[in-house]
Amino acid sequence: MSLIKAGTELPYRITYLEMLDGPNDPAPLLPEGVRLDHAIRPPAWYFLALYDAVGRAYEWQDKHREDPEVVRAFVQDPAVELWVASAQGWPQGFFQLDFRQAGTCDLAYFGMVPEAVGQGLGGKLLRTALAKGWAGEGVRRMTVNTCTLDHPRALDLYQRVGFRPMRTEDKTCILTRDRDPSLFPA
Repeated sequence: MSLIKAGTELPYRITYLEMLDGPNDPAPLLPEGVRLDHAIRPPAWYFLALYDAVGRAYEWQDKHREDPEVVRAFVQDPAVELWVASAQGWPQGFFQLDFRQAGTCDLAYFGMVPEAVGQGLGGKLLRTALAKGWAGEGVRRMTVNTCTLDHPRALDLYQRVGFRPMRTEDKTCILTRDRDPSLFPA
């Protein structure tokens, strides 16, 4: 298999989604041995370590391009919540809820580390994120975005839990790392 080389310009599509009604089902129990921790005022390096662990293969670079003080202010904002699912002593995945816009909870980040993908935790963690988002004061809608650089099943997963596409935007990026072409949807 040949890799797409770093430095290649690559087109991608962002899909912006929203959910106007909370889920009917309660959040599922996380698998035995999985602990969910709310990181209170975490240091920016902690968030960036999770961001890299999940997003490295998917070209998550935006937060590295921001001023470190802007990243710290975002991560430590009282209206932004960082939740980390851990098992066996290490993070399996995380989600971040952004309540800064009145009436809206944005699922700013969601993902699993590569070693935890396919283990049955991702869907349950996403439904837990939805339950926590909808439990926010005055929340009338949730939003999320994903793109064709993300995991190939991300868009389908968001739609299966109730998000509906609002719009798309086409962009290009220059790859910062070699990329496995199998990570692109067919």
